[in-house]
Amino acid sequence: MITRTLSKNPRTTRGDLVNDLQRAGTKVTKATISNTLHPQGLKSCSARRVPLLKPVHVRARLKFAREHLDDPEEDWENVIWSDETKVELFGKNSTRCVWRRENAELHPKNTIPTVKHGGRNIRLWGCFSAKGPGRLIRVKGRMNGAMYRKILSESLLSARALMKRGWVFQQDNDPKHTARATKEWLPKKHMSRS
Repeated sequence: MITRTLSKNPRTTRGDLVNDLQRAGTKVTKATISNTLHPQGLKSCSARRVPLLKPVHVRARLKFAREHLDDPEEDWENVIWSDETKVELFGKNSTRCVWRRENAELHPKNTIPTVKHGGRNIRLWGCFSAKGPGRLIRVKGRMNGAMYRKILSESLLSARALMKRGWVFQQDNDPKHTARATKEWLPKKHMSRS
């Protein structure tokens, strides 16, 4: 009964399991629950936070991975990666535990989907390559295409100095990244967008 409950809902707590078993007429402790689950390879772990992806995003990521599966390592040494993120200041980063087996941390039942809005937070933009990290920039307010291009001109242009000829700038398909003004700006600054 215990493993069946956890396979349906890995976020079930030991207290919930104790209560369920007591209702079924079996008295156990939380320690007994843990001692029963550990030999089966189930441990209580923090749920992994992952971006909330729509099926179209999952397909696009898989397509990208398959297209570049056999690329030589040297190719990746010539890529500058960039992205934005937010760091929650209060409350939203609370930990949730799940019961899972080893190497199952990214199974959807064992994760907490995250979104890019809500709560008190600071927003950051950064880039990195095989040569090391670029600058980490605090983004004040809502980032639009003009602000994004300003950040690129102030931060990315210095990071590219470490790169060899033919380097590639890798970013996601956020609307400010794919805006016409940004697409026109990148070649003017001698940047190859992927």
